[in-house]
Amino acid sequence: MKQNSQVLPSFKWLIAIVTIAFFALSIYAGPSFAHAKLVKSDPPNRATLNIAPKQIQLWFNEEIEGSFASISLHDADGKSVTDASPETLPDDLKTVVLRLPEIAPGRYTVNFRVLSKDGHVVESDYSFTLKKAE
Repeated sequence: MKQNSQVLPSFKWLIAIVTIAFFALSIYAGPSFAHAKLVKSDPPNRATLNIAPKQIQLWFNEEIEGSFASISLHDADGKSVTDASPETLPDDLKTVVLRLPEIAPGRYTVNFRVLSKDGHVVESDYSFTLKKAE
């Protein structure tokens, strides 16, 4: 009996150490598996604007590969509004900008696709509305 009682506490310590090590590694490894996420946009998601925007600007939480960035703007009928290419800012590799022509009042959808530096593709969309002048 004495022998079993000595093995049991050692086994409990082993489980405790393995559990602590697992949680420590998962906290440490978490950020390395992350990829770019949209943190801000101008115009913002679901915004109602009184003045037509001159550009769409997207900010991400980490650097993106600017040469692989894609942004498009579509009207309520799904028609593309511009064929311009987005640009990255030389002093901010987390930001991409699409210059816009004059747009008419209505609802618009912004579609974007970027490649983060870690190789993950991030693709999504959001919308905004331009009100008629009163």
